[in-house]
This record gives sequence, structure tokens and C-alpha cells, in this order.
Amino acid sequence: MKKVITSILMISLVMSGCTTKSKVLKVTEISKTPELTKIRIGWQTPWATQGQLTQVLKKTELLKQNGLEGDFKGFSAGGPLNEAALAGGVDVLFTADQPAAMLIAKNSNWVIIGRLMYNRVSLYVPPQSNIKEVKDLKGKTVAMPFGAAAQRMALMQEKVAGLDPKTDVKNINLGIYEQSDLVKDKEAKKWGEIDAMAGFDPTPAIFEEKGLVKNLYVGNVVSVIVMSKDYIAKNPEAPRNFLRAFKGAYEYYRANTEQANQWFTAEAGLNITPKALSTAASVEPNLTGNEIRLSFNDEDYRIMDGAVDFLFDQGIIKQKINLRDNIDLQYLN
Repeated sequence: MKKVITSILMISLVMSGCTTKSKVLKVTEISKTPELTKIRIGWQTPWATQGQLTQVLKKTELLKQNGLEGDFKGFSAGGPLNEAALAGGVDVLFTADQPAAMLIAKNSNWVIIGRLMYNRVSLYVPPQSNIKEVKDLKGKTVAMPFGAAAQRMALMQEKVAGLDPKTDVKNINLGIYEQSDLVKDKEAKKWGEIDAMAGFDPTPAIFEEKGLVKNLYVGNVVSVIVMSKDYIAKNPEAPRNFLRAFKGAYEYYRANTEQANQWFTAEAGLNITPKALSTAASVEPNLTGNEIRLSFNDEDYRIMDGAVDFLFDQGIIKQKINLRDNIDLQYLN
């Protein structure tokens, strides 16, 4: 009888040990942290409001919560960012419609997966200038960053005013950073030989707040999120996960505007106030409306078509592309 009892106890202990081991293995498998997918994010360091959204992605756990590990690569402008994209240095980039069209025209490996934001472009004159309307620019010198959306807007408004940009106005190239060296006097009637300038935020917003310019025209540009097709092929879930994190960045920015602004100004190194940042962000409905929209509407498509037409007319791209054929919104679902 003792032998029988001993055998039963031994069997029970063995079975109990197996069960315990099984439970330990199961717990280990559940607690294992899933491997994060790396994504190289190209962004433009001095560009609001894109800069605040990027900072939110950098400073919070939004990417990690969506299975991604961000490697952030900052650039001074859209041109150098495009060069990095063509060299395979980034997987996704934040850029305006015009440089996006230039990138896709050069390399079809890139696709637009969502709307980044709206940003302002402005045409402005010195505070004491006698120029009141765009039509008054006839015979004047207008400085602008060539290749930027601000140039497209300025030339388009000259045409709308009945002027020929090639003969009626002297349009010259001036980088957006160089403008700050000239725009300093509230009593100025001209900036040297320059009668007017065109630029994109946050620079014009800074000028406005300081009373250094008066606007002749303010318009919007559609900015986009562009991703590598090769990257998508290797990481098919990454576009959807990234857009989910990006939507979360908008939600965080809306609720923590002051914090996001501080992060942005610290890295951008700009002498810019919250009021100027608010002016720059005022055109983006995702920061004030009831919903966050990363898709495009008819007006967005019209503006982007204008970007392609401009690039082709200026000879910047040799063959006109249909940007709509290079937009894939399936990942927003």
C-alpha cells in the first residue's frame, strides 16, 4: 500500500512540475516586448507647424505605441531633404507640395500617403511702402526664395493682378534666411533695392508680429507626408502605424500647445514668440476643428496641380506628372 501511495505522490509532483513549467513559459511569451520597426523621418528644422508635430513624435511614446522606432533627421529646407531622399537616407519625409512633386518627378519610388498640414505663404512690403496692392508692383523689384512655394504664389498673384512676371516685375532670388538681415526697420519704405518680398512661415509671421511688414497677399500651401515604396514593401504595416502615430501627434499638440512650441523653438533656434507660432498655425483646421483630417479635398488637389504646372512651366521638371496618381490614401483607413 505504501508503494502505491508513494507512486501516486511522485506522479502528482511530476504533473505539478510540468504544469508550473508550462505556466512559466506562457508568461514569458506574453511579457516579451515586440520588436520595433525602425523608420528614418526627414523633417525641416525651422519650419512651423511641422516642427511642433515632429517634436511631439520625438518626445512622446506615440511611435513606440504603434510599433515604430523613429530616427529623426533634420534639414534646413526642402531641397536638402529631397537630396537625402534620393540618396536613400530617409524612409518618410515631411515636405510641401512643390518639393514633393519635384521628388516624385525625379524618382517614382516615392508616394504621398497623407496630408501633413497647411502652411502660409505671404507677399509683403515694408511698413511705410507706397505699394498698396499687388498691381502696384509694376516696375518694382520683388525678392523671393526661388523653387519654393512662395515663388509660385508670388508669380501667380502678379499674373492675377494683370502683370507679366517676366517683363513688368523684376523678380529676384533671395533665401528665406537672408530676408531677416534686411527686414529690421519699422520705418522702412524699401529694403535697399528691394520693394517687396515673398516668403513662407514662420519668417513672415515673425515679421508681422514685430510690425516690420504689411501683407499684400496671404495664401495657403498644401504640405504632405511622403514615404518610400521600397520601405512600404519591406514594412507593409508601417504606413498605417505611422499615420496613427501622426494623428496622435496632432491630438497631443492641441492639448499641449505651449509644451510643443517650447520643444520646437528650442531645437529650431528661432527668435520666435508663441504669438507668431499661433499665426503660423492659424491656417491648420486640425488644431481647432472637431476632427483631424489627414486626407485631401478638392481644393487641395487644385493647389497641388498648380504646383506641378508651375514646375513644368519654369522648366524645373521636364515632364508633367499627375500628382494624384502618386497619392495612396489606403493607409488612412
